[in-house]
Amino acid sequence: QYPAPGDPTLAAEVAQRLASAGLPTMQDPQRGLDHGAWVPLRLLYPDADIPVVPLALQPMLGPAHQFALGRALAPLREDGVLLIGSGSITHNLHDFRAYHSGGEAPYVRPFIEWVEQRLQANDTEALLDYRRQAPYAERAHPTDEHFQPLHFAMGAAGGEPLGAQRIDAGIDAGMLAMDIYRFDGAAA
Repeated sequence: QYPAPGDPTLAAEVAQRLASAGLPTMQDPQRGLDHGAWVPLRLLYPDADIPVVPLALQPMLGPAHQFALGRALAPLREDGVLLIGSGSITHNLHDFRAYHSGGEAPYVRPFIEWVEQRLQANDTEALLDYRRQAPYAERAHPTDEHFQPLHFAMGAAGGEPLGAQRIDAGIDAGMLAMDIYRFDGAAA
């Protein structure tokens, strides 16, 4: 449970901005917060005293779509709206049993180092094409939904340079990297 208030006015503005960018939306005021939203918010704002407008990504539409979502909403940063993309740098729970009690999956470090290098180089094109370009991409992410919030956050940076700054890193259970990035790119 994370009983944060909503913000219907902001939700309407988000829908309008997405529609203006040619990105279809559907509002569901009855849908609760996903664990990808409430877990980080509970740590950042334990009193649940800030309004929250969740945006569900549609992983089947790919990284470029998530980037476009972020880009369409980037101007909200100028209004004091905090845009958060919550996922993981690696997320292969199939490997949990093999590594949770020790050791590290051999694909984890090469993948997170590639992501860090591409972010520092502002190589948006490579990051959007990570499935083909990153080492061990399919092993690090058997499915896309836990990595695509990074693409949203990159878009929400608003422009080049992305201004990516890793502010925390670590590997849990030998295969789950939950690096935290802040993007200080200029809002469009």
